[in-house]
Amino acid sequence: MEDAIIKLIVYLAPMYVANSSAMVFGGKTPIDFGKTFFDGKPIFGKGKTFKGVIFGLLAGTLVAYIISIAFPKTTMLLSPDYLLLGFFLSLGAIIGDMVASFFKRRNELQEGKEVLFLDQLDFVIGGMFFGSVLYIPEFYEILAVGLLTLVAHRLSNYVAFKMKLKKVPW
Repeated sequence: MEDAIIKLIVYLAPMYVANSSAMVFGGKTPIDFGKTFFDGKPIFGKGKTFKGVIFGLLAGTLVAYIISIAFPKTTMLLSPDYLLLGFFLSLGAIIGDMVASFFKRRNELQEGKEVLFLDQLDFVIGGMFFGSVLYIPEFYEILAVGLLTLVAHRLSNYVAFKMKLKKVPW
């Protein structure tokens, strides 16, 4: 049981760090340059920036590198090339969040407007999808990722809101 929990943490870490780092260190130039889609609505919105994408990807991959050095036996349970897995998990987390933002803009939902489950799970769904090139989680792991993320995302966003890093507590 303890090994399963550690394995889950090692799996989640790059996604969580990439997602939160993109938010904390983002800003400046929007990834869509403020352009609109053919429907006249913003592509992603001003919250998705080049700086956020770069810092999120770098931070998630850096965490994977540190974990691969600190816990080499545990990372081998996920992939012989955990650093590459960490990169894919991080990239997927960033892209998953952007896909959700694209969906929200198409449906005229304002930035910061909550969509239950989509806002909490978009980055882990993206991360698991991209990461599946190197590691396909078992059903219980997918369930654990979903449940843990629903709780952790709500709690961490509330803390970020209280620290004035976010405008809304979700």
